[in-house]
Amino acid sequence: MKRRNLLTLVYILAASAAGMVVQEAARFTIADIASAEKLIGLSFSEAERDSMTDGLGEQLANYEKLRTVELDNSVVPAVLFNPVPQGYTWPTAKKGFRPTPIKSVRLPNKDEDLAFLSVAELGWLIRNKKLTSERLTTLYLDRLKKYGPKLECVIALTEELALEQARRADAEIAKSKYRGPLHGIPYGVKDLLSTKRYTTTWGSVPFKDQVIDENAAVVQKLEEAGAVLVAKLTVGELAWGDVWFGGKTRNPWDYEQGSSGSSAGSASATAAGLVAFAIGTETWGSIVSPSTRCGVTGLRPTYGRVSRRGAMALSWSMDKIGPIARTAEDCAIVFDAIYGPDGLDPTVYDAPFNYDANLDVTRLRVGYLKSEFDRDTTGRPFNDSALAVLTSLGIELIPLDMPSLPFNDLSIILSAEAGAAFDELTRSNRDDLMVRQIKNAWPNVFRCSRLIPAVEYIQANRIRTLLIDDMHRRLKGIDAYVAPSFSDNLLLTNLTGHPCVVVPNGFTADGHPVSISFVGKLFGEGELLTFAKRYQDATDFHRRRPALKE
Repeated sequence: MKRRNLLTLVYILAASAAGMVVQEAARFTIADIASAEKLIGLSFSEAERDSMTDGLGEQLANYEKLRTVELDNSVVPAVLFNPVPQGYTWPTAKKGFRPTPIKSVRLPNKDEDLAFLSVAELGWLIRNKKLTSERLTTLYLDRLKKYGPKLECVIALTEELALEQARRADAEIAKSKYRGPLHGIPYGVKDLLSTKRYTTTWGSVPFKDQVIDENAAVVQKLEEAGAVLVAKLTVGELAWGDVWFGGKTRNPWDYEQGSSGSSAGSASATAAGLVAFAIGTETWGSIVSPSTRCGVTGLRPTYGRVSRRGAMALSWSMDKIGPIARTAEDCAIVFDAIYGPDGLDPTVYDAPFNYDANLDVTRLRVGYLKSEFDRDTTGRPFNDSALAVLTSLGIELIPLDMPSLPFNDLSIILSAEAGAAFDELTRSNRDDLMVRQIKNAWPNVFRCSRLIPAVEYIQANRIRTLLIDDMHRRLKGIDAYVAPSFSDNLLLTNLTGHPCVVVPNGFTADGHPVSISFVGKLFGEGELLTFAKRYQDATDFHRRRPALKE
């Protein structure tokens, strides 16, 4: 049977529910065990190997019994990740949401200009009845039809639903039933999130006809806020990259280049003015990377801030959901609608979100990762410029160092959890249907993950605890810090659960956007987004638009 020899070795020493082949108990030999030792870097004596043979056969029998239980992707492990360090308490005071007051917005003469207004500006126009949600929704649907095929950023238009929601929003606003700044605002959602009436494909061939007939928690909260869902946007297959079953999502600034991922369509469509904002997810760079490539602003919230009910699980201890938009304040508006517990995702914390656009950011203690900036020679001109802007705002930058623990090696946590999330896909061999079949792609990573012993996975998570405590000590008294977007900090903060706002901070000579990342305290999105807003107030990179092709 396929992969028999390899997985026999996995059965022997990986203390997890691994494997694909039924074996009778006590059929393993001393030679089997000796060969398998090479895979885990250990060596046993002949006597120890002989003693192990019966026990390993029994373990394999246990695995086979466990595999008779069908596990939907939505079932979470009984062991839940906790990003809160020892002795840490998050703020409990609820100070409310205070965005920038808008006195007036002029309705643009050109639809192209209207499409690129911020969520805050569009919200003002709709609330003051200068613009209907139906007109704006029709505009975005037309743009999705016109530009979406070239950008390969749309999996499904939700046109019928969108027009229903837009007309409902207009009727409610006409009766002075205003739900808030997202009322009547069209948006797109990464197709990892389930929606009623439409497929939820996860961007993957084996799941392209999948229907999960329920709204994910985020989709439900946005509907309650009055937002209008216009499209299910592309996701790199099973949350990796920008290649999906229908093609490769494009960067609106350069159609020869992919949009990066895995929130590929969310970033591309937002940058191209096909939606007012979009929802993305991040496990290890899936908001930061496409936001950078496409020149938009993204918020990766603190782990445990947003309910993942109805979202495809890749890594239960690392997955996070957040908005991608044109501005930091737009991200704040969206986040205010989607954060908080829903009673169904046990990992979500009930911590307040306090955003005040008038916060004096010069009173914040702000650090910067000096060693990472020194190493990032390619991005140095842009990094130096960003730091100079912050200094000009009266912010004193405090040098910080990275933890010395081997956190890059903790990526096996993601691999092991992803392998478990798609266990049945691997065992059934349906992973052969996936588009990317190279070494550095999910099918191979899923198979390799079967060789991660449970002991090593647990040890990695124990080191992760040390890493969380180490970061807590290093950031004591620090409200936010600045980092190159693609430094080691990206994996570090995805492991520790810290929030990040990524913003455009320039363009290369060939017209490609670049970015800078701001990282905040756990549950400190309010101050972090205000800090990012102040940077954007002093720059104009987020206002630039790509030239689109039909």
